[in-house]
Amino acid sequence: MARVKRGVTSHAKHKKILKTVKGQWGRRKNTIRVARQAMEKAMQYAYRDRRAKKREFRSLWIQRINAGVRAEGLTYSKFINGLSKSGIKLDRKVLAEIAYENPEAFKTIVKKAQSALN
Repeated sequence: MARVKRGVTSHAKHKKILKTVKGQWGRRKNTIRVARQAMEKAMQYAYRDRRAKKREFRSLWIQRINAGVRAEGLTYSKFINGLSKSGIKLDRKVLAEIAYENPEAFKTIVKKAQSALN
């Protein structure tokens, strides 16, 4: 039985790794050992930050809503309570977008939430 030479497969594996770290700085882009470490660390960051991104956006939306609501003399928590009492079912992403792009429409939503609180 003929022996199997592994040059083709290892070259393909190396090529795959070097392709993923293309654009990095120093030996990280062209030395296979360092490139593999760089790729593994990059994948860890990517995995972690896919989850962190959701938290960061939610907090951004809350800040934008809070800023818009405080201009009307209300707090964020009272506003959210008023929304639930008035039966308005808008998520934070949409509310933040309205507050940022269309303040007049946001004011009417705030007024409805305020009237539900009183």
